[in-house]
Amino acid sequence: MKENFLISLNLKNKENINFEEYPFSVSSIGNLNKIIFHPNITYIVGENGSGKSTILEALAIHQGFNAEGGTKNFNFSTNKSHSILHRHLKIKRSTKMLKDGFFLRAESFFNFASNIDNLDSIPSNSPKIINSYGCKSLHEQSHGESFFSLMQNRFGDNGLYILDEPEAALSPSRQITMLALIHDLIQRGSQFIISTHSPILLSYPNALIYEINNEGYINKVLYEETDIYLNTTDFLSNYKKFHKKLKL
Repeated sequence: MKENFLISLNLKNKENINFEEYPFSVSSIGNLNKIIFHPNITYIVGENGSGKSTILEALAIHQGFNAEGGTKNFNFSTNKSHSILHRHLKIKRSTKMLKDGFFLRAESFFNFASNIDNLDSIPSNSPKIINSYGCKSLHEQSHGESFFSLMQNRFGDNGLYILDEPEAALSPSRQITMLALIHDLIQRGSQFIISTHSPILLSYPNALIYEINNEGYINKVLYEETDIYLNTTDFLSNYKKFHKKLKL
């Protein structure tokens, strides 16, 4: 059986946490119990503001990634707004050696792309950083194209990839292609932890899905039980009913 890089996540030293202060005042984080990671792909889903991105951010920082995205070699910061949650996480990981890794954060991807351009503008005898990302500035591509350049050129074997809403710039057909890219990387030994609103990206077979419900509890669910799947299929099957209800 394939071995995980990351095995589980939990809160530590709960007796020292003030649950009335952010981010622990967010229900899903205050209620956070052990999350077991799948060796292939684990999803954390929920409504906007439910805390899923805060959890992924803390996990990424704990593992040495930059809070605004990138590999472990990036250290830029445009807005130090990340929470202290990473200091209170207990992460269990295997002894398997990590060969690669990346934290993709859709909301700060522009900052990441700008940082590459800035670093490459400094005279140096070293190869340009952008050579590892398709040899073309990410700003000279559409948002969706730049996401694909990243995955196709920078993601590799035996990597840990933490993706926060990677579908943000992608059409449905591109999301299907991204699902195929993810599958290829999984076959090459990589592990993914993803937050998404996309029913397409969420459909990877036999994945672990954790959904944050309206009460702020994180529950393991099947794909067909998620609000993302139910709301999408309900709308597509009955969109005229929704239009009538909304008086469109």
